[in-house]
Amino acid sequence: MANIKINMWSGPRNISTAIMYSFAQRSDTQVVDEPFYAHYLLQSGAEHPGRLKVLESQPKDPSIVMKILMETGTNSDVLFIKNMAHHMIEMDDILEQLFEEFIPVFLIRNPADMLLSLDKSLPDPTLRDTGYQHLLDLFETAENGSFPLIVLDSKELLEDPEFVLSALCEKLGIPFDEAMLSWQPGPIPEDGIWAEYWYDNVHQSTGFNPYTPNNESLPDRLDPLYEQCKSIYDRLFAHAIKK
Repeated sequence: MANIKINMWSGPRNISTAIMYSFAQRSDTQVVDEPFYAHYLLQSGAEHPGRLKVLESQPKDPSIVMKILMETGTNSDVLFIKNMAHHMIEMDDILEQLFEEFIPVFLIRNPADMLLSLDKSLPDPTLRDTGYQHLLDLFETAENGSFPLIVLDSKELLEDPEFVLSALCEKLGIPFDEAMLSWQPGPIPEDGIWAEYWYDNVHQSTGFNPYTPNNESLPDRLDPLYEQCKSIYDRLFAHAIKK
């Protein structure tokens, strides 16, 4: 199998970390966790939990990050990068290279579920914080450039992990590995330094937890943000892997 490079873009609270853990179980795969996070925090000024730790943990120049990524995974058949869509700011040249060198994958989640989760970690989130507009911009770049349009929906994946991951692997040109369905509880060495603030749920898991509807009502103050996100979600969901 030729060296396959995968770049998955997601918004926050979209089970992206669980998917990274899933790929980390493959013996042929190396994973990298959010390599442009420090760049994003520096450029945006966003006050995320552990901001200073993150800034100190990574290169903040995206060209240096990209150089490291191109040198990573040379001893593995598969390289999987987990990226947040909203981290991709002030880096047009790097984005072009990412599209050229990596197979793009887009991860989405119904905004009603996502916003309830995000609001607990990042009170009063904005559209920028959700990553939805950035995901749409990146998706349209792929669409206009005739790149593969591979979309994962969190609910579809949680309802049938084996089916969706098998279909994903087929689209990526790699064999499905049953090891992707489970992992040991606790952190993995590839976790970013921000794991202590964001990864509690996945650290307590041993695989993809079954989808359960969230019956909690969305606060009225988040309704306008929900409507913005929902229209983007519907556009991308039309391309999602479904049974």
